[in-house]
Amino acid sequence: MTDSKRPPRFDLIAFDWDGTLYDSTRLIVRCIQAAVIDVGGAKPSENDATWVIGLGLAEALARAAPDVPKEKYPELGARYRYHYLQHQDDIVLFDGVLQMLDALRERGHRLAVATGKSRRGLNEALRSVALRDRFDASRTADETFGKPHPRMLLELMEELDVPPERTLMIGDTTHDLQLAQNAGCASVGVSYGAHEPASFDEFKPLHVVHSVADLQAWLLENA
Repeated sequence: MTDSKRPPRFDLIAFDWDGTLYDSTRLIVRCIQAAVIDVGGAKPSENDATWVIGLGLAEALARAAPDVPKEKYPELGARYRYHYLQHQDDIVLFDGVLQMLDALRERGHRLAVATGKSRRGLNEALRSVALRDRFDASRTADETFGKPHPRMLLELMEELDVPPERTLMIGDTTHDLQLAQNAGCASVGVSYGAHEPASFDEFKPLHVVHSVADLQAWLLENA
């Protein structure tokens, strides 16, 4: 049984958004593919479109569509946003996310979001699921460096006055785990998002979980 009075190992727990808290991986893949086709590029494979999830939008689209000329990048980004906005209300939080966040806050952890989304996109998502008050801080790729550059996590630690050894990053991609490694933080991988968990090994996460319930149980026991 979990000892709720045990001193926490981590003061700050930072979460990726898409594929970690929000069940949006399949929608993002379809929107990337549709946007590339719209501007005349070859449709990216599902694997290629999935791999770039977690990067900043501009970098993700450029990597997913290497045959699209740079002068078409603004149009490519606009078409991605168009397709995403048509369906953003179709996607939801993974089951159990709200309960997990509330349990962590009750334990005294500071919670943050570190995401490849834009600030506008994250704010819209936070409003749509009434999550804004559950996080102490957040960073997006368009207001700092994108993953796996450590800057967004370093900024969160500085804002909340938490050192790297007391910070845990949780995400579903190698970009998230490399971000944590680059920032000198521990990480936990989730297997139910964009990247195959076998690719996590080189970044030495403390654990890999297979559901939100599994994540909550591990965090309450070990974080």
